[in-house]
Amino acid sequence: MTHFFFIFTVALYGCATAAYLVCLLRTSPLLTQWAGRLLATGFAAHLLSTIHLAVKMKYVPLTNMQESLSFFSLAIVGGFIFFERKYKVTSLGSFIIPVALMMLVASSTLHMEARLLPPILQSKWFLFHALLAFASYACFTIAAGVAVVYLIQRYFLKTKHLGALFQKLPSLETMDDISYRCLTFGFPLLTVAIISGSVWSEQAMGSYWIWDRKQTWSLIIWLIYAVLLHGRITIGWRGKRAAILSIIGFIVVLFTFIGMKHSIIW
Repeated sequence: MTHFFFIFTVALYGCATAAYLVCLLRTSPLLTQWAGRLLATGFAAHLLSTIHLAVKMKYVPLTNMQESLSFFSLAIVGGFIFFERKYKVTSLGSFIIPVALMMLVASSTLHMEARLLPPILQSKWFLFHALLAFASYACFTIAAGVAVVYLIQRYFLKTKHLGALFQKLPSLETMDDISYRCLTFGFPLLTVAIISGSVWSEQAMGSYWIWDRKQTWSLIIWLIYAVLLHGRITIGWRGKRAAILSIIGFIVVLFTFIGMKHSIIW
């Protein structure tokens, strides 16, 4: 059953990605509706697959790279659906949903056998930490996608190339607002995730902070987004500078998530 839902999800995300990309080439209310429906159905199938696996394994599937990539994809899609419905920004799906699809496809290439959950991962603090971390990472992923679109729109305005693509993409003001919302959601979530991760570390290894590679790079991520949030609130950072820093932050997130996968503290 889990495998069926998973394959169904990949197919739906693939169709949704194609639909969102076509929306950039032609304006069609019907196609826009179908893109959203395909994505929502895929999200529901993905969620059911995750729940079924959790019931089967008797723990939330966040304990290895295969499970983590799948859950990361789920969080990104869920976050995007929220912002798409709130701001009516279908065209952003062309830049964000392909990322979720690639993560899900990547997870399907990994083969992790069922195993007993190690004692270090049986802590409730681990689950709390992991869920918050993924929620924050999803916010930062969406913010990075918005930043890319912002830079594209800014280039169009600067060069006065106000063609069909320019008309389909959201306004700079809308993207700036979404980016700020992602930051104000993601940064507190990351902060609490790091704190709960420290509590988990103390329970598992007797120290709140052991300067594990994952902990260190998580702190670097926190500092990047702290600078970005501080700059936006106190100095009024907007536009190109904020967009570039948001993209840099996302690159560091990916490096930490994938590059530090063998770290003790997840």
